[in-house]
Amino acid sequence: MKKLDRNQLAARVARDIPDGSIVNLGVGLPTLVANHLPAGREIVIHSENGVLGVGPRPAPGEEDEDLINAGKEPVTLIKGASFFHHADSFGMIRGRHLDFCVLGAFQVSVVGDLANWNTGAPDAIPAVGGAMDLAVGAKQVLVMMEHLTKAGESKIVERCTYPLTGARCVNRVYTDLAVIDVKPDGLHVVETVDGLSFEELQRLTGVPLKRLATAA
Repeated sequence: MKKLDRNQLAARVARDIPDGSIVNLGVGLPTLVANHLPAGREIVIHSENGVLGVGPRPAPGEEDEDLINAGKEPVTLIKGASFFHHADSFGMIRGRHLDFCVLGAFQVSVVGDLANWNTGAPDAIPAVGGAMDLAVGAKQVLVMMEHLTKAGESKIVERCTYPLTGARCVNRVYTDLAVIDVKPDGLHVVETVDGLSFEELQRLTGVPLKRLATAA
């Protein structure tokens, strides 16, 4: 079994975003998706600090310190990009004008609850940002994360133990081991990485999983 690295995971998420989509990429790992959008698809990236038309990260040495995303990371722009007030940006989110958002997570529950802003650790800096708005405002919520914590515990859980960002909001989870859909009747495994059996994924995850007919 070979886990996906960060860029492979971002490319896997990008592959599923359809042509014509308006997408918000959350802070951290999800921002890598912008670097892997399939050629030939018109996909417009929204950033809640007031940008529509975010491009991939700039090459080293070509950063513009005035051109950043919501995570204060340098970005580029695609042709036709626009800028607007922060309030207008959140109006787009709350008005359900975003087709997808891609968020990182500390935990996702079996019913699609999302916890991604505070672990309660003494040195943690609680900062929910726009995640609560995105979790309920986007038409589809995609989560990308490592499957296991550094301690080897599953981030997919029966019930979130961290403060929730949103309840029953996650539609699909992408991890370095598998792609899993959250459905009313449970978690459905769409695919696994090469060399990982459904049975081993089930053991590592610890909560009930269902096997799709197309799952590896």
